[in-house]
Amino acid sequence: MDRIDLSGLGIALITPFNEDESVDFESLGRVVDHLLKNKVDYIVVLGTTAETPTLTEEEKSKIIAFVKERVNGSVPLVLGVGGNNTRAVAAQLRTGDFSGIDAILSVVPYYNKPSQEGIYRHYQTIAESTDLPVVLYNVPGRTGVNMSPDTVLRLARDYKNIVAVKEASGNIVQVDEIIKNKPADFAVISGDDGITYPLISLGAVGVISVIGNAFPAEFGKMVRLALKGDYANALKIHHEFTELFSLLFVDGNPAGVKSMLEAMGYIKNKLRLPLVPTRITTYEKIRVILENLNIKA
Repeated sequence: MDRIDLSGLGIALITPFNEDESVDFESLGRVVDHLLKNKVDYIVVLGTTAETPTLTEEEKSKIIAFVKERVNGSVPLVLGVGGNNTRAVAAQLRTGDFSGIDAILSVVPYYNKPSQEGIYRHYQTIAESTDLPVVLYNVPGRTGVNMSPDTVLRLARDYKNIVAVKEASGNIVQVDEIIKNKPADFAVISGDDGITYPLISLGAVGVISVIGNAFPAEFGKMVRLALKGDYANALKIHHEFTELFSLLFVDGNPAGVKSMLEAMGYIKNKLRLPLVPTRITTYEKIRVILENLNIKA
């Protein structure tokens, strides 16, 4: 297994759509170029923010191929590979083409609400089905079940290719427990833009960001300052984003960041059902903040 550096600013890449809801590859190229120009550290393809559950298998394959070609090895690529059918996820990992992919991100099984032992065995099966580095993804607000620190630490100790966790529980005490007790080479990554600053101060290595789709330079600067221990200047940038953080998820993800990118001229503000665009009131608040920040495409 090749190691992957997951420190810094990772981006949970969106999927732009045309007015007819087909995948807008032209806009996807603009967004990827925007990220590369502003020196993000890695890109996560087909995660939650990509509206992956609404994409066909053919669309997923085309998006992966497009992003790989556009990035051309300039930054690592992490691919979302998860689900609540363990056997199906394992089969995909054993038989799929993962050339050009540097790691996988796999979410805690959703809807089934497994026990901690079930979660452990799910990831055990995943780890044994691939040679790629595996990033655990804990997001109980979406999955309906929280992966406990004990389960994370057990997996981190038992499987060398389980290299990190994206923690989006919002529970700073829980994240701190993982950071305190983890193996030295196991990374903890923020999965929540709004608490990335305090998590880095506790020992997280960075973030897999939603808002970074729109603001890779600005948010990336905050992340890197915090990682260097320059907390005073990092905090100033964090506070500049406080209001946008609150608007980012008020109408669901990725509705907030897509409205930001539309206001900046990168994409059309289209989502696939059951997701819908932000309310007009939310959009207008976002637009006013962007004007005040003087951030343009």
